[in-house]
Amino acid sequence: MKILITGGAGFIGSCLTGRLLEQGHTVVCVDNFTLGSPENVSVYKNNREYRLLEADASDTEAMEQILREYAIEAVFHLAANSDIQKSGKNPGIDFTNTFVTTYSVLEGMRRCGIKRLFFASTSAVYGDRPGEKLREDAGGLAPVSYYGGAKLASEAFISSYAYMNGLDAVVFRFPNVIGPGLTHGVIFDFIRKLEKDPGRLEILGDGTQNKPYIYVEDLVDAIMQIAFAGEKGVSIYNLGVEGSTSVKEIADFVCEAMGLSGVCYQFTGGNRGWKGDVPTFQYDLGKIHQTGWRAGHTSHEAVKETLKHVVERV
Repeated sequence: MKILITGGAGFIGSCLTGRLLEQGHTVVCVDNFTLGSPENVSVYKNNREYRLLEADASDTEAMEQILREYAIEAVFHLAANSDIQKSGKNPGIDFTNTFVTTYSVLEGMRRCGIKRLFFASTSAVYGDRPGEKLREDAGGLAPVSYYGGAKLASEAFISSYAYMNGLDAVVFRFPNVIGPGLTHGVIFDFIRKLEKDPGRLEILGDGTQNKPYIYVEDLVDAIMQIAFAGEKGVSIYNLGVEGSTSVKEIADFVCEAMGLSGVCYQFTGGNRGWKGDVPTFQYDLGKIHQTGWRAGHTSHEAVKETLKHVVERV
């Protein structure tokens, strides 16, 4: 199958690219290199079934041209702003990079008659709902970040485009994704801070923020299993892991991985890192577990395995 990945040179996209090529697919990656990098996918550059294109997925005309030129049959739409804290200071980042990219992909697919879509959504669409086990059919979705709002708007457009144009779409609501190639987030930030000052670590909030972290290889396993299952219409899945990990626990794991002891933690206070941050959430994973998929790593294991790769690289 001829597949387009938007955001294909990013952290998740580069991992997914390798798996799709292993399965015999032709893969075209589109990336504007804001967060992605050609180095992430350099290992594939001599593969005849692979193309890397520098383009902006928010450009509808460019997307249509690429979809036509490469006779794309299915789209894996990963392109988005994934730095929620950054977009909290500039809503336009998420409007363009998270929502407009989705519109451009959908419109390009409509014009070209492409009927298969995979979309990377997020837990942020649910908003801040402490104590509630989140199900895919939960009502009253009220995002508290611009990122969550742009992803929920994208899901709504996918629903309407699917109905109007006969698309089949799989939507995964990701938790926090980590692993080799990580470029930002709490683990990355802690390592960089400790490299500058090994004796002190500033921690946003009070350290009790507690979320599930999924290892990127486990996430790609789920994508490969569900996205090609042939489901009709729009299918939405929470994608998650067993357990969760607090920010304080991540700090402890980072210090251990870096061989540091006696680090003084300095908390900025409050139960969240920044406005728009959801300090804790818990998924109901019954739907995806019914497919037979389960994550190979717990949340703690995902953090520790990530640190084996990231500490040396940052």
